[in-house]
Amino acid sequence: MSESVIADFVATFNSEASARAEPAKGRILLSERRLVLAGDEGKATVPLSSIFDISVGQVPDDLGDFFSSTVTVAFEKNGDRMVAAVEADDDKIEKFTTVLFKAVLNGIDVTVKHPASVGGRVTDAPFAPAKLYLKPGSVRFKRSDDTVDIDLSTVSEFNRTAREIDGTEQPVLAVRHLDDGQGSLSLAAMDSPREMSILGRYLRMEYSELVSDLEDVTLSEEQVELLVAIYSTGPSVSLANVLDVETSQLTMVLNDLRSDELVVDAGDGAKLTPKGRVVVSKHLEDVNA
Repeated sequence: MSESVIADFVATFNSEASARAEPAKGRILLSERRLVLAGDEGKATVPLSSIFDISVGQVPDDLGDFFSSTVTVAFEKNGDRMVAAVEADDDKIEKFTTVLFKAVLNGIDVTVKHPASVGGRVTDAPFAPAKLYLKPGSVRFKRSDDTVDIDLSTVSEFNRTAREIDGTEQPVLAVRHLDDGQGSLSLAAMDSPREMSILGRYLRMEYSELVSDLEDVTLSEEQVELLVAIYSTGPSVSLANVLDVETSQLTMVLNDLRSDELVVDAGDGAKLTPKGRVVVSKHLEDVNA
């Protein structure tokens, strides 16, 4: 592989592009241009430009039930659609999945309208060219004169729609999220349906992990109010005064939120975790609906 390798580890893999019927153990190599599954009996090479889907924890039946912690890559080869599954420990699969999504999506051309609406009010912001980059917990759109970062923990909804851009109707990814405490809508269009689909898969994966962590958490109205207060106020503001509660009561509520991993202690007071920001985002969206 002449280009720089950005991932190289040993794992179990299987691929319809390989002549081997059962899983093999070998090296998984990823560059900015291709994925290579190399075993003793040969290798399978998957150009990143041929990948049209990436999923975690799902293995097609025809690849057998040999896999547990996996990432599955769907790609095209000679006009046929194929899949390859890679299995390793949870930590390796998590890191590899993130690097793979970045390799496929980072730097692609998109057209962004941000914000398309704020607090339900439609803006006159135009669609502008941008580059897409995946960052930890966020998606970045780098335009010629500024950068738009969307924190995935503030996203309340995303879906595929269509908008007219330069006189032509194009598929668009619509993302509703919080921006400075207000409900906002951002629109991103891209020429490639393949890239749009993979970006949608990435957003679903990241967002579902945050939401699933909250399934067993039940919050009182007082706890939600405290989370919103932490989000809305600065470090120098007394939360007890904002909520009109005794300091002892505030401490008890904060301790419960810490136990649920919704807040953590920072140097200047309590700080929301990504899970805590999801709760606030959903609450504010419901209030503004």
